[in-house]
Amino acid sequence: MLHQIAIDDLHEMVDALSAALDAKNSYMCGHSERVAELALRLATHMGLSSAEQNRIHIGAHLHDIGKIGIPDAILNKQGKLTEEEFAIIRQHPAIGDNIVGKLRVFHSVADIVRHHHERFDGKGYPDGLRGHDISLGARIVAVADAFDAMTSARAYRKAFTLEQAITETRRCQGTQFDPEIVAVLVDLAAKTTLVDHEPSSAVKALA
Repeated sequence: MLHQIAIDDLHEMVDALSAALDAKNSYMCGHSERVAELALRLATHMGLSSAEQNRIHIGAHLHDIGKIGIPDAILNKQGKLTEEEFAIIRQHPAIGDNIVGKLRVFHSVADIVRHHHERFDGKGYPDGLRGHDISLGARIVAVADAFDAMTSARAYRKAFTLEQAITETRRCQGTQFDPEIVAVLVDLAAKTTLVDHEPSSAVKALA
């Protein structure tokens, strides 16, 4: 369905939705754009078709759109969330799925929006999918999303270094993340620039 609308018009729609989300939370500003860029780079590095690359790119831009439906008091809270607040946050993939479901042009990215917090070991949400039952696009965006979150500063912690983020991502392969996609991320980090600085010898050694 994505090919049936001019790509420039589609990106304008995506940018408008992303801007609305960024306006809700200063710490999220630019997050969706960075996740989309990294997800696209991963998809390209994996040799996926141009159509699938475009679908993943659009889905990554919209992955957190459901947070529009989360109360500001929870979304902007600087301290640790309570169990009840976290339960509300966990609703955002389903809310996002409902939002993109209203526009036919975005139906093909609904799996990415709904399932980017599913885990490879089946302990994610909202549907508890496991392994390759999670779509490839959602598995790619899950890695890109977590990597950007780690390498971005938050009110309660400093940003991870590139090496720390790579190490943590590798630690979670097979549990939170698809090991094959983690391997692609590590290879990409060893060969190109990520998070605005060159890969160090320590990162290259991980590849």
